[in-house]
Amino acid sequence: MTLTSPNPGASPHGELAAPRPRGGVVQSVNDSLVIAKRNVIRLSRIPEMVIFGLIQPVMFVVLFSFVFGGSMMIGGSTSASDYRNFLMAGIFAQTVTFATAGAGAGIADDMHKGLIDRFRSLPMTRGAVLTGRTLADLMQTALTLVVLAIVALLVGWRTHTSVGEVLSGFGLLLLLGYAFSWIGALIGLSVRTPEAATSGGLIWLFPVTFISNAFVPTENMASWLQPIAEWNPFSATVQACRELFGNPGVSPSDAWPMVHPVWASLIWSALIILVFRTLAVRKYRGADG
Repeated sequence: MTLTSPNPGASPHGELAAPRPRGGVVQSVNDSLVIAKRNVIRLSRIPEMVIFGLIQPVMFVVLFSFVFGGSMMIGGSTSASDYRNFLMAGIFAQTVTFATAGAGAGIADDMHKGLIDRFRSLPMTRGAVLTGRTLADLMQTALTLVVLAIVALLVGWRTHTSVGEVLSGFGLLLLLGYAFSWIGALIGLSVRTPEAATSGGLIWLFPVTFISNAFVPTENMASWLQPIAEWNPFSATVQACRELFGNPGVSPSDAWPMVHPVWASLIWSALIILVFRTLAVRKYRGADG
C-alpha cells in the first residue's frame, strides 16, 4: 500500500518543498505593490516628511507669482496674471522633478540601514524593491500636485481647456516625475549616505529646470542656450502642459519638441524610464555580492 503525505507540499523525506514560483510578471507586480504599500505606510507615520515636502513648492508659487509677476513680459504683456498662468506649468514640473532628490535619499537611507540587504534575502523579484519605492514616491508627488494646484488657483492661476485636457497635463507631469525618480534611484544606489544622495540629486536638477522654458521664454536666452533649453525633456513637458491647460507661452520656435510637445514629453519620459530603470536594477543586482 502506498502512503501519501498529509501535506501535499512536503517532500518524500519529510522536508517542505519550495513553493511553486508564480509567473514572473505576476510576482513582480505583486512584490512591487507590497513594497509600495510599505513605503506609503512609512510616510503616513512620518507626516512631517509630507508637510515639509509641500511647503517648498507652495513657497515657489507665492514668491514667483508676487515677486516676478508684473516684471516679466509674456506675449508682449507684463500682466501679473499672464505671468502666473505662464509660470504654473513650470512650477508643477519643477515640483515633480525635485522630488527626485528625496527618492534618491530614501533609497540611500535604506541601503545605509541595511534594509535593502534584508529585502535581497527574501524571495522577491529584484526590480520590485526599486519599482515599489518609485511608485510610493509617485503617490506622494500626486498628493503634492493636488495641494499645489489648489494654491495656484487661490493666487489666480486658471485653465482654459476641457477637464480631460487638464487631467492629461497632470498625467504628463506625473509621468515625468516617475521617470526622473529612476534617476534618483540610481543615484541613491551609487552613493554611501542619504546626504550625498540629496546633494547629488539636486546638483543636476538646477541646470535642467532653469535652462528651460519654465520661468522665462526661451527666445529671451542667449542664442547658444536656446537649442539646449528647447530640447530639454523638462521643457517639452512644460510646453505640453501649457498647451493642455490653455495657458500663454506657446513658443514660436520651430524645434520639434516645441512644435509637438505632447509627443516629445511622452517619448522623453519613456526613454528616461527605459534607460535609468535598466541601469538602476543592474546596479541593485550588482551589489548582491
